[in-house]
Amino acid sequence: MKRPSLALSYASPASLAVTRLAYNDAWPLVMHVDLNSCFATVEQQARPLLRGRPVGIANRRTDQTGLVTVSYEAKARGVRLGMKVREARALCPDLVVLESDPTKYRYIYHRMMAIMSEYSPTFAMKSIDEGVIDFADSPLFAQGRNLSKQEVEIEMVRLGHEIKRRLREEIGCWMRCNVGIAPNRFLAKTAAGLHKPDGLDVITCDNLRQVLGGLELQDLTGIARRNEHRLNAVGIYTPLEMLDASPAALHVAFRSINGERWHQRLRGWEVDDVVYDLKTIGRQYVLETRQLDRRQLLQRLHHLCESVGAKLRGQGKSARGVAVYARVYGAPRWKSHLLAPLPFYSDEAIWQVAARLFLGAPSTGIREIGVHCYHLHDGVADQMSLFGDELAREQARVSAVDEINQRYGDRTIHSADTLGTGMYIKQKIPFGSTRYF
Repeated sequence: MKRPSLALSYASPASLAVTRLAYNDAWPLVMHVDLNSCFATVEQQARPLLRGRPVGIANRRTDQTGLVTVSYEAKARGVRLGMKVREARALCPDLVVLESDPTKYRYIYHRMMAIMSEYSPTFAMKSIDEGVIDFADSPLFAQGRNLSKQEVEIEMVRLGHEIKRRLREEIGCWMRCNVGIAPNRFLAKTAAGLHKPDGLDVITCDNLRQVLGGLELQDLTGIARRNEHRLNAVGIYTPLEMLDASPAALHVAFRSINGERWHQRLRGWEVDDVVYDLKTIGRQYVLETRQLDRRQLLQRLHHLCESVGAKLRGQGKSARGVAVYARVYGAPRWKSHLLAPLPFYSDEAIWQVAARLFLGAPSTGIREIGVHCYHLHDGVADQMSLFGDELAREQARVSAVDEINQRYGDRTIHSADTLGTGMYIKQKIPFGSTRYF
């Protein structure tokens, strides 16, 4: 059974004042799977001696680095995501801090993808540790099958428990996940967060008010402090009050069409099944020490340019723009950019532009640098070189290097100028995007 689609006119807040939607009573066919404390759990799976112990994962093992994941044992001791390693160890002296291991996490990501693909052709990993399966297109719920809504809910719960079991049996006995089931992606994600760790919950129009009545505004994905203040400004202080608000009131609170979309998603209608086009590709790095000279800064910038170039080509893109920035202690952020007349895609092209722009950067006090490409174009095969290199030669060289790096590992081949920088600039694992996986 297909979930009914929703089409509204967004002409004006006034016209939406009378368009108060009913709750979506469609079958709950969206399942959200959320791996519990993913990176820490993966390390506990890989290293049995860490099981049951407080574990934190950081991109760099220094006292000033923030933790990107903490195990539930660490959370029970007051350690939180984003906390500095030094602060975390003050709360939990026996905390085991590990440097992130992207290879392990990519492996788990692809194993999860393989499991989810067996249930429906419509599935996606929304981040490295969260996936969504839309059973509306699954053969398990083919059109014409005579099932009641209650029977569908029972079957979806069974499938949720089956995926949990497969996660333990096929990936590792220490792996756990939360499962949420609902008529749309937002409520499925909300359901997956109700009873961590290892929970399974269902939200439908029948229990929607009961579930939202037990939550705070910031428990809703997408409602952080700023949006909470906007809602408070129009008299909305709880998720239930937000649910009961008119589209026009929410439009005023969010000052955009997002208000109407919130009215829809809270009531179970799908508005989040959207893939946004890529606008920029970049990389940044917090310097490991303040004592770097200009040559060392440029080496690290060169490394970032090579990383950006690989990402750019991996997405089948070329770019016309390059921007660089530097954060300086006690001063506003410095930045500079260049928009070229023709698109480019090679590491050398990006580096030459970035190096020229960086000539204007402050000479001292830099604590962070970054580079990104913008004004992206689809395709690289027919693009001309920005610097007049012979097109065929440049394409052949870039393709050969990419093929070797893809086969034998990142930075198997890289510029001699960046020798030694890999021990400082490590590959990070993004939570919010899986584009580069």
